[in-house]
Amino acid sequence: MLHNKEENTSDNIQVKPIDYVTHWNKVYTNAEIENLGWYENDPKESLELIEKCKLEKDAAIFISGAGATTLVDELLERKYTNIIANDIAEAALISLKSRIGRSEAVKFVIDDLTKPKKLQFLPKIDLWIDRAVLHFFLKEENQKSYFDILKQLVKPNGFVIIAAFNLEGAKKCSGLDVYNYNADMIANRLGNEFNLLTTFDHTYVMPSGGERPYVYTLFQRR
Repeated sequence: MLHNKEENTSDNIQVKPIDYVTHWNKVYTNAEIENLGWYENDPKESLELIEKCKLEKDAAIFISGAGATTLVDELLERKYTNIIANDIAEAALISLKSRIGRSEAVKFVIDDLTKPKKLQFLPKIDLWIDRAVLHFFLKEENQKSYFDILKQLVKPNGFVIIAAFNLEGAKKCSGLDVYNYNADMIANRLGNEFNLLTTFDHTYVMPSGGERPYVYTLFQRR
């Protein structure tokens, strides 16, 4: 598909309308969480990048497309007290809430990153984390909305961790087309006010044994 080439832009793509709310609620309702293709028992790559940020324990950490990620469990284990888990699918966050139990350290926000109704009213955040969302936005307008809300929320000197399917990675996930990235493409979307601190490629092994090549990036806002 053309949109997986770096030189092509998302406005070339003819995208059929997708009801993402229905799609992702079905995914999280109909499958065991541990069998989902993106499930990580140990999110060590994200945790290593978080450690580089040297955050205070009360730093505001926003996880976009949190789903039922075990990253929340790991952050609680490390005594972080201000975690915001966002997803478009209520079923995903219900599953996450059920697993971690009642915790005043975690706020759950059901909202669409491309058409936010709640997110823009959140306090400023110290760290934005995304391992699950960006590569599903094919349309230029949706990509712009994503980066607009990110820039609205992240504080000066705050951090951004984005992991996405890299240029050699999967072209579909969960039955949906994806938009592949490298570090330069993400940097271009963030703009000059964000410095790229580190990047690396990582091949994630799915519960099924299949491989998913990712690019991981860590940025800091000026």
